[in-house]
Parts: sequence; C-alpha cells; structure tokens
Amino acid sequence: MKKLTMLALAISISAPALADHNTINGVDYGPLAQLVGSWESTDTGGVDMSPAQEGSGMPAGSPAVTPFYETMTFEVAADAINASKQTLVALYYKQEVFRKKDDTKFHDQRGYLIYDAENQFIYNSFCVPRTTCVTAESPAGNEMTFVAARRGIAESDFMNENASTTSFTMNLSVDGDTLTYSQSTGLDIYDQPFVHTDSSVLQRVE
Repeated sequence: MKKLTMLALAISISAPALADHNTINGVDYGPLAQLVGSWESTDTGGVDMSPAQEGSGMPAGSPAVTPFYETMTFEVAADAINASKQTLVALYYKQEVFRKKDDTKFHDQRGYLIYDAENQFIYNSFCVPRTTCVTAESPAGNEMTFVAARRGIAESDFMNENASTTSFTMNLSVDGDTLTYSQSTGLDIYDQPFVHTDSSVLQRVE
C-alpha cells in the first residue's frame, strides 16, 4: 500500500513537470517550445532541387541540384486572438541557406510558427524575397505535415504569370536536439509544372 501511495505521488509530481517543458514565461507553446534557440546543418547538410535558370548552362526548367548548409533561429514572438475565438501564440523564425560550393546565400526565409492550443493546430506562415508568401497548417505534434491552406499562397502578378507557386507541403520532425524536414513546392514555370524539393537535418547549437 505504501509503495502504491508513493507511486501515485510520483506520478502527480511528474505530470506538471512534463507540461512545463511546453511553457515559456507562463504561456503554453505546445511542441513549439522545444524549437526556441539556434540550429544549424549537420555535416551532411541538405539538398535542394530547383528549376535551372536561363543562362545557367542547363536547359531552363531542368532539375538543378544544389547541396547546401543552413542556419535556423527561433524566438518567442507575440500572441494574438482572431475573431474573438482563436487564441494563438507564435515563434518568429529566420532561415538562411548557403551553397556548399561557394558559401553564397541563395535562400532567405522569415516567418512564424503559430500554435493554436485549443484546436491543437500549428501554422507555418512565411515569406521569401521572391514576392511569395505561404501559410501552411498541420495538426500539432513532434512530427508534422504542413499543407498550404486553401487560400494560403500569395504572390506578385509577375510571379503569378511566370513562376507561380501552385502547392506547398512540408514534413517536419523534432527529436530532442535534431530537427529534420523535407518539403515540396509545386511550381508552374517555363510553361511547365515543376516540383521544387528541399531536405535537411539540423542540430541545436544554442
């Protein structure tokens, strides 16, 4: 009986402690809390496959493979209430991606990961400096699959006419100090469809 009492006491103490891993400054950030900090590519880095540009020495629109390394930083942002019904908290993030061959930056992304605790949903809302922005959503968890919302892609008239984004999906997994992702971006470019892919593994450095 004494052992059972001690076991029950241990469970009652440990449950709130586990919940605290999701809490920052008294606010529940759910699975996003574990992302706060700085991350960088493992030694293997990542791989990008995108449509070749005109004048690149490859046929325009053919698959161009670029090995890369990157850094990602996540920090606490603001909270928000939508239409008096949806309460959200957010992390701001920045992602900078560099070619392995010459260390030049070829991708810069700024966005928010946004947590809806009541509905257990996470949104990835970001922009890249190609006049394109995306909002994708996923059920919350340590393994997530983000899919662009029904009206989740915004782009300039030029991009709409020349290099339109037609879809976006991203698989994101967090396991301790390891972050893994793979993503596919559907494009309509050079008068043909193209699936632009990226995949990478990062480790926490701070």
